Amino acid sequence: MEYNTEREELRIPEYGRNIQKMVHALNDEPDRDKRTQMAKVIVKIMAQVRQSKDAEVGGDLYHKLWDHLFIISDFTLDVDSPYPMPSPEILKWEPEKLERDKENIRYRYFGRNIQKIIKQVAELEEGEQKETLINSLANHLKKLFLIWNKESVDDEIIFKQMEILSEGKIKLTDDTKLNETRDILARANVKRRKSTNKQHQKNYKNNNRKKRY
Repeated sequence: MEYNTEREELRIPEYGRNIQKMVHALNDEPDRDKRTQMAKVIVKIMAQVRQSKDAEVGGDLYHKLWDHLFIISDFTLDVDSPYPMPSPEILKWEPEKLERDKENIRYRYFGRNIQKIIKQVAELEEGEQKETLINSLANHLKKLFLIWNKESVDDEIIFKQMEILSEGKIKLTDDTKLNETRDILARANVKRRKSTNKQHQKNYKNNNRKKRY
């Protein structure tokens, strides 16, 4: 009995051991033309393993399959391929690391985007449009705060946090009137009930559809 631990390591496991054996056997064929025809057949089998029909018409998948063929052969396969043999360095490739936004989030319940928007609004020219945006932002901050703390929030807290996030460039006073807490929570509850009802209706339709079949 042959154990997996004693077998050759699979180069690309998704294709299985039989295809790997077929690829390695290609080099035993001395005739280059025959070897190439056999390689094309194996590529079609690989496409079937991936359950894709795109290989029949070429394209990126077809290119990828030929690359995989060369990788499975340990880059030793000598055939007339429609694509050049990839470099072994391809196996050492690592995706580029994404740079994380290093800007600190002062209040996580507001999020980074709101923090950036407030700074942008703070730089606008004074005028009615800016005042309207500031008022809308302040109400939005209050709503976000209430999602985090569902009980209540003093408007002065919102004013202070907005001033901090704008680096002191936006200063709201007691003359600024924000939406009442009860109104914000009531609207949030209505939206939540509508969303729940839609989900229930969707589940009901799906269950009835399953019963028919």
